[in-house]
Amino acid sequence: MGIVGAGRVGSVLASRFRAAGYPIAGVSGRSEASLLRISTLLPGVDVLTPVEIARASDVLVLAVPDDALIAVAEELAASGAVRPGQYVLHTSGRHGLDALAALTRLGARPIAFHPAMTFSGTSVDFDGAPVFGLTAGEAERPLAEELVAALGGVPMWVAESDRALYHAALAHGANHLVTLVAQSMDLLRGAGAEDPAAVLRPLLTAALDNVLAYGDAALTGPVVRGDITTIRAHVDALAAAHVDDATVDAYLELARATARRAEADHRLAPATAGTIRQVLDEADWDAMAHIASGI
Repeated sequence: MGIVGAGRVGSVLASRFRAAGYPIAGVSGRSEASLLRISTLLPGVDVLTPVEIARASDVLVLAVPDDALIAVAEELAASGAVRPGQYVLHTSGRHGLDALAALTRLGARPIAFHPAMTFSGTSVDFDGAPVFGLTAGEAERPLAEELVAALGGVPMWVAESDRALYHAALAHGANHLVTLVAQSMDLLRGAGAEDPAAVLRPLLTAALDNVLAYGDAALTGPVVRGDITTIRAHVDALAAAHVDDATVDAYLELARATARRAEADHRLAPATAGTIRQVLDEADWDAMAHIASGI
């Protein structure tokens, strides 16, 4: 097995595959951080060029950034280093098999092999049982499932046409959650909290566990209760505190989305949902009027 890219994902995958008994023919990396990860997680493994790795491996893993993947595949195809029957995996969530088309035309066997987790690039990664978003042809599925099992993971098969939607779901849930929590911490600091994380941790932990277990039924708070005066107080407080526009926009849009979901499952009466939307729309109008007054 050879790994092109010793970033946080590639270095950890290589280490885990090696521990599972797969010999590592080589790994590529140029930055100081990559070389440090290689020396720490993969002592004794040769640092080679991508072309050298492709020539030396039966299973080639391209652990490179999404925007670089197609170019790397095309460069390797042009080099003549990839041969028919060779497995080529990539770790991109967004891309499917099309990103490896240049190699597939040479007879390589492509697999989209995306670990649905956040990587730190250290040995603590993979403490759980991560899900892998997989896309492959029927003939390549056995190896994909074998590799997932070797890493202690769980396979999830994703159609080629659904790769972007699959990745959007992960980004919306994980990346946007970070933004949301950071905004909440900023608001708490503005309210005088010395340790916003300590205030939020038990609340967020319970909310996350509950929504993962029960879905929309876990929803609590003023929107689902139809507490119009509380929502209006929130809006007024955000305006009075001169909170940044991005946080206000996020609060208003997420409140709208929450009202729609609560109305759809009949936990919120249509009339109350309409009043909530009116309060939120008025807040938008006030914000636009404030911006217009400064022009």
